[in-house]
Amino acid sequence: MKTETTFTIRQAAQYTGISEDNIRYYEKISLLPRAERKENGHRIYREQDVQTIQFISCLKRTGMSLEEMRPFLHVSANRDPAEYPELVERLRNHRDHIREQIASLQKVADFVDQKLEEGKYLKSFTPEQRKECADREAAESSEKFISSVQMNYFPTPVKAATK
Repeated sequence: MKTETTFTIRQAAQYTGISEDNIRYYEKISLLPRAERKENGHRIYREQDVQTIQFISCLKRTGMSLEEMRPFLHVSANRDPAEYPELVERLRNHRDHIREQIASLQKVADFVDQKLEEGKYLKSFTPEQRKECADREAAESSEKFISSVQMNYFPTPVKAATK
């Protein structure tokens, strides 16, 4: 007979990267079912509990609030997702939002990389060469395309409309 793997709260915390205090809190607010206890009162977590903690951690890292995750956690892991089309749709929308955030952050990272690359060459220039580069960049900046991401992260003052 195969014995089921169990975890102490410390082991569950180490395995999932979630603190023991947070695990207790998730139990307290009923995101996690109450853990079984040993005779000495210590909590016992099963594999399914640890998977639920990992799921909470994953959703939390995406910016989902604990209240927003509650409906997903109350659905049994072995149920058919087709039985919950509204939850599937919410999770897909959340995934799409995450992908948009990733794309936006990639554009910012690319912009920063570009600035770092430009700065690397400027360090070896003489003051005259730096001025020449600055003048050339100023001339090109009027023609340069600025993405909406750059505009959002580096806003320029907006003139008031006149009537």
